[in-house]
Amino acid sequence: MKKGENKILVILGPTASGKTKLAVELASKFNGEIVSADSRQVYKGMNIGTGKDLGEYTVPYHLIDVANPKQRFDLAKYQKMAFKAIDGILKRGKLPILAGGSGLYLQAVIDNYKLSDIKSNLVLRKKLEKLSVDKLFSELKKIAPKMAAKINDSDKKNKRRLTRYLEILGQDENFKNRRGKRKYDALIIGVNYPREILKQRIFKRLLERFKEQNMIGEVENLHSRGLSWKKLEEFGLEYKFIALYLQGELKYEEMVEKLNIAIYQFAKRQLTWFKRWEKQGAKINWVKDIKKIERLVRGFLK
Repeated sequence: MKKGENKILVILGPTASGKTKLAVELASKFNGEIVSADSRQVYKGMNIGTGKDLGEYTVPYHLIDVANPKQRFDLAKYQKMAFKAIDGILKRGKLPILAGGSGLYLQAVIDNYKLSDIKSNLVLRKKLEKLSVDKLFSELKKIAPKMAAKINDSDKKNKRRLTRYLEILGQDENFKNRRGKRKYDALIIGVNYPREILKQRIFKRLLERFKEQNMIGEVENLHSRGLSWKKLEEFGLEYKFIALYLQGELKYEEMVEKLNIAIYQFAKRQLTWFKRWEKQGAKINWVKDIKKIERLVRGFLK
């Protein structure tokens, strides 16, 4: 990469599709550094449940372990940090590789959402913070039904995030369409598997996290460090179901079964988001063969 060029590579796909492995492999071959685009990997101490797979990283990575799970972390903060990380990588003459499955985070960077000028409305926020999660989501459905239908389970149970959505919508109901001029020339590569294979990969990885990586222990540790059960449930998926199990609300087998189903449903919603992004004009190259991917990247970097 020559200094001053603004080309970046994007690796996206549903959970358990092997994005990290591919991103690391391409970073090694093309002198790259990885910028995570995962809404939960930003949090410290949430490693196994979010699939950080830090052992796979043989290249520099960014935006992992940058926030305390007790504190507020929103889309605008992520976007600002991602721009800073990407610009730093480009200045060093290396290839930034934005990799992850959080569609909103990816689009905020690639489509350059105009978020920084949405100021905090403290009066409205105090009013909203008095409402329950269900009431907040109900309000969101009234104001922006299409948006509400697309957000994931984690966001639906995340009081801080719902409050922020309503706070932003209170000032600009079309904030998601506030796209600026793209900062980067991006090659987007999508990773996916046929439905049955993806199901198998999700279940296999889930069992490994329980049996070999002590995912339950991770949630116990987070709780012992002051994260409430309610807060853990708000993070969704692994943290929600394990928290319910540890509180005695689910039996082990029931917890594993329900969590497996929830993760697959989450993967389907991720794919739906990517398909919608394509309809909005994003060119996603869905490629499986590593040699074809390498040829695409080489052609892009010429």
